[in-house]
Amino acid sequence: MAADGGQPKQWYLDAMGAKEIWKYSTGKGVKVAVVDTGVNPDTPSLKGQVLVDEVPKAAKYHVTQDYDGHGTSIAEIIAGTGADGSVKGLAPEAKIIPIRVGLDQLRDGDERAKSLTSAEAIRAAADSDAKIINMSYGSRYYNSEEEVALKYAASKGKLLFASTGNTGDQGNKRNYPSMDPYAVGIGAIDKTGTVGNFSSYGNQVDLAAPGLDVQGWCDNTFTKYCAESGTSAASAIASASAALVWSAHPDWTANQVLRSFIDTAGRTWAKNKPSKYLGYGIIRPRRVLIDKDIDPGPANRDPLAAENGADPDEDITAGGGSSATPTDRASVKPNKKAGSANGPTSAAAKDTESGSDTPTWVIIGAAAAVLLVGGAGFAVLRARRNA
Repeated sequence: MAADGGQPKQWYLDAMGAKEIWKYSTGKGVKVAVVDTGVNPDTPSLKGQVLVDEVPKAAKYHVTQDYDGHGTSIAEIIAGTGADGSVKGLAPEAKIIPIRVGLDQLRDGDERAKSLTSAEAIRAAADSDAKIINMSYGSRYYNSEEEVALKYAASKGKLLFASTGNTGDQGNKRNYPSMDPYAVGIGAIDKTGTVGNFSSYGNQVDLAAPGLDVQGWCDNTFTKYCAESGTSAASAIASASAALVWSAHPDWTANQVLRSFIDTAGRTWAKNKPSKYLGYGIIRPRRVLIDKDIDPGPANRDPLAAENGADPDEDITAGGGSSATPTDRASVKPNKKAGSANGPTSAAAKDTESGSDTPTWVIIGAAAAVLLVGGAGFAVLRARRNA
């Protein structure tokens, strides 16, 4: 049991209406691939939740040995049971397929050499039975093999979420894979519904979720939880939200799940003019689940096709498209005092239709892991979205 239980400090569960959400869906029957630093299956929150036997053979190296603690935190945010006061996931009956990738937190050169690259890890996740692939990490450098791997995963019907990065107040550097086509970029908000000052912004941001003061393991000793902030947790919350919706609507495609999030997202700006800070708005899975008459739209049409520079009538999978010039983004920057003081801020989204003044959220947390991509030395200018 953790020395300092994290569950009492999970503010976003109440803010998102988790108790009501779980009356409709708990994520049962949906598998999420966590491409990260590994996942420890023996924490109180993850016992029975990690499907090690379903990891593709090529990716099985040390998947249960988390060298940083980050991957385990992400897995708990998505599908933790909350046992013994530990972190409870937003989709507590979803299951985790761990895929270990060699990030620069992995100091041991031999271990890193044996670990998968991002491209290899994404392909392994695509070859698993996971419907959703979570990528809470990033690199400044474009890698063509990584983009091809994302395209491969999308072609297999996977929904891919990626953290947009944590350099919004430090030069707002590029962050791949969130900038690649086929990845859905997720930014981070605080308790007021305002984007965190660190949350990287630009056309790579598709949606947003809670990412400040989120509980995660302090390190790989798994003895204590710490409150951390970052877009990593936001991506995890997005993945958990998708698991909830897909469990309730098992016949939907990745395009339809994503479109339902865009249509119901919390925002105070026009849907056709997404914010550079929060994209199309804050993910609200509750709004999708409670609407018995919701129309998810065409199964084989990418809701981000226009954003990605693709033909909206082309039969493509979620997050697809080309590296064409992206649409212009609205600059929505209301309350500069909310959230982190010096960063770009954005409107808090109210759940007005329910009559509640509580901002509607989604999560992200834990400092984003930084990807070490061997052989990728230059950031290219042809990325799908430029800040």
